[in-house]
Amino acid sequence: MTEILVPTLGESVSEATVATWLKKEGEAVKADEPIVELETDKVTLEVNAPSDGVIVKISAAEGENVEVGALLGEIDANAAANDTKPAAAEKPAEASAPATDDDASGHKLSPAVQKMVDEHSLDPSKITGTGKDGRLIKEDVQNFLDNQGKAAETPAPQAVSVPPAPQREAGEREERVRMTRLRQSIAKRLKEAQNTAAMLTTFNEVDMTAVMEMRKQYKDVFEKKHGTKLGFMSFFVKACVNALNEFPAVNAEIQGDEIVYKNYCDIGVAVSTPQGLVVPVLRGCEDRNMANIESSIVELGTKAREGKISIDDMTGGSFTITNGGVFGSLMSTPILNAPQSGILGMHKIQQRPMVMADGSIEARPMMYIALSYDHRIIDGREAVSFLVRIKDSLEDPQRMILEI
Repeated sequence: MTEILVPTLGESVSEATVATWLKKEGEAVKADEPIVELETDKVTLEVNAPSDGVIVKISAAEGENVEVGALLGEIDANAAANDTKPAAAEKPAEASAPATDDDASGHKLSPAVQKMVDEHSLDPSKITGTGKDGRLIKEDVQNFLDNQGKAAETPAPQAVSVPPAPQREAGEREERVRMTRLRQSIAKRLKEAQNTAAMLTTFNEVDMTAVMEMRKQYKDVFEKKHGTKLGFMSFFVKACVNALNEFPAVNAEIQGDEIVYKNYCDIGVAVSTPQGLVVPVLRGCEDRNMANIESSIVELGTKAREGKISIDDMTGGSFTITNGGVFGSLMSTPILNAPQSGILGMHKIQQRPMVMADGSIEARPMMYIALSYDHRIIDGREAVSFLVRIKDSLEDPQRMILEI
């Protein structure tokens, strides 16, 4: 018998939640095959089968919290597949219950929805779901029942007043979903940042004409030579490196009664995933060229969206960049990624009329940028100057190449 144990989860992470069992009791598995997903407050990770065999016992159910080294289940190398049935299968099913447990979008039904479906002998795959990602919720089932009943009725031509329909209980129009461990961690960290730091935000705007023209001129040769596309983020990362070197307080953090200044630029780039916002870190940006930055951003972003990002990928970081512009945000105030003291917010590029130096008016591609900072260690003058430094670098990208 081989035990399936919770692996080491990473530095400062001692507990996880069993998110999804990819295999059931009685199913055969191969060594190193993913069998269960665990969710920590930072990442979702897969646990692979330690050996060939059959899963004869699942000890930790979905939704259960487990510590490092805890028993998840057992594999028997000598057992035959399906000779051990899941506990749920041992319970006799109601005669009227449908055979399927999935809705039309392929999602498992919540207990409340399953109960309604069973009580009315419905096929959930024939009911349109309006929940997140097309999931079926209780209101969808109730609406289906109401419409089904109306279709069966033959209305009589009577001119009588119809009494108002009885009010549904609030519970029938709501669905309670437990927050994921990652979402709980995000909520906790963001609130702690607001409660701890003396957070302020300063704004500026950047004329993106020069950057856009440079990308247009060199994008093909850049991709041909380096095998990656020339995006906007590498320009912002390089601009931040120059500004952080000039204003070290923005690259520092408070530890107790001391200020720790970082002699390196490990820049986190916020990535939105289906599970929530994660911030993988580009380490040593002061020594990276733009091609290396672009390829690393693509690699980390892909890993994050596929749920394969590791804890090490997100550990540390001295400054963060977040881009709300990809979702259409025109202006926002980003929240600090504690314990960091600064975060840069990028936004949507939009054509706006601008008065030029000679007094003429031109439509220019403009972007609002925002710097949220911890006023405990960064003065207003430093924050404003830092943002102006970024503006200058982006409006004249050659400055970044020459480091002036």
